[in-house]
Amino acid sequence: MTLVFPFEGELTNEELNLYMRESLKDIHPFKIELEGFSKQEDRYGNYLFLNVVQGMDVIKSIHDILYKDKLKEFNLGYDYVPHMTVGKLSSMELLNKAFDDVSKYKDRFSTLVNKIYVEMIGENEESIILLEQELS
Repeated sequence: MTLVFPFEGELTNEELNLYMRESLKDIHPFKIELEGFSKQEDRYGNYLFLNVVQGMDVIKSIHDILYKDKLKEFNLGYDYVPHMTVGKLSSMELLNKAFDDVSKYKDRFSTLVNKIYVEMIGENEESIILLEQELS
């Protein structure tokens, strides 16, 4: 789940680590549940999402907390709707087909969130974990 949208800035990993530790000090582990799918087409692509049905308020709160102070300048002002991205499709046609395929699934997924990670996206779109912050 993306809590802060990708950005490029001058913060060092150490500064970011300290900011995360201070910002998230009052956030405790929390349960989330995901169920049902949605789709979104925007200028960044065609996305298939797994919807958050429990824990949304805590996730939004974390999003808002992280965009205060040191990350404020990177807030693009989008309406934030917590979700898990499960796919980015190359066309709207493929997105619609994928959405039709997964819409029949009614499973509910749940987990306890006890860590927040800072990820860097590499040159080949790979995920590189830079930092992790345990919730207390």
